[in-house]
Amino acid sequence: MSSSDTAITYASAGVDVEAGDKAVELMKAAVKATHNSSVLGGVGGFAGLYDVSRLLTYKKPLLATSTDGVGTKVAIAQAMDIHDTIGFDLVGMVVDDIVVVGAEPLFMTDYIACGKVVPERIADIVRGIAAACEVAGTALVGGETAEHPGLLGEHEYDVAGAATGVVEAANLLGPERVRDGDVVIGMASSGLHSNGYSLVRSVINRAGWQLERQVSEFGRTLGEELLEPTRVYAADCLDLARLETAGVHGFSHVTGGGLAANLARVLPKGLEATVDRSTWELPPIFKLVGELGNVPQSDLERTLNLGVGMVAIVDAAGADAALARLAERGVPAWVMGTVGAAGPAQAGPDYVQGAKGVDGGAVRLVGNYAG
Repeated sequence: MSSSDTAITYASAGVDVEAGDKAVELMKAAVKATHNSSVLGGVGGFAGLYDVSRLLTYKKPLLATSTDGVGTKVAIAQAMDIHDTIGFDLVGMVVDDIVVVGAEPLFMTDYIACGKVVPERIADIVRGIAAACEVAGTALVGGETAEHPGLLGEHEYDVAGAATGVVEAANLLGPERVRDGDVVIGMASSGLHSNGYSLVRSVINRAGWQLERQVSEFGRTLGEELLEPTRVYAADCLDLARLETAGVHGFSHVTGGGLAANLARVLPKGLEATVDRSTWELPPIFKLVGELGNVPQSDLERTLNLGVGMVAIVDAAGADAALARLAERGVPAWVMGTVGAAGPAQAGPDYVQGAKGVDGGAVRLVGNYAG
């Protein structure tokens, strides 16, 4: 056993505590902007505190929780050195899973692991998370930044988050409410959102395309298109669910697995949704990925959202009211299909029955995409 005259400190091992403290100071204002009267204490405590006294007014409050990350989209943010938008991707992936059951996302926490704490970069990430939380109406009550030298490169990081929401049991949305004759409404995505980037990055790498490449179909660079923030639907969905004339029975958040698989998760056995592809046109980014990588349509459909980020299932009589309310809120939406009695199962990519461990209803894709 040998020793050295040079002392080993935490800083020499690669962890800069002072940089972490500076990052907290830079992000404090953005985090505080998400706080409401229910948030107790400030930034920097061991635990975030949230006053849930309002739940005393509920007859049977149900807590909903979700956790997620952003996936390999962070590689695009790192390559472009733009870090203030990835927070929208994180928040969207988490709170929009909660709102599917009709729950209001109350508060969220985040976790950032990095190879080296660069205060300005960490603050940019958290500012993006905070800005998205404001859009969702969710308080950002805490978080953690961990420096992992030797495990992550100096410019590498990953992000994750978790949120908790609440819904009155009588207002819980899900398969039990969906009925024969319901209408399926699609809400436009802002782009790729945060799923399928392993496929997308493989396609552009094999094609030799650079992130700085100007793409006429996008009207901007490839990198800017790939970094387009996820649309956060939580506040829009909650507003729609509270609109009695809309008759909302359920939502489906279109993430990993694509439209059909995620829609099938919120349908009861014995019913199927028929979704007509001709009711919308594929946005340019999805066309590009398919053509550039010679990716089969079936693979695109089970990997990417293809222009649909959230789906609402509503009573047929409420479809017009639902579309009008979404238009008022600036969310492009359209009727994309209907729910009916399940027909005969079919083999092939156009038919999905049950998904992600849920033995539920089925989705049948018909027609060809417009344009």
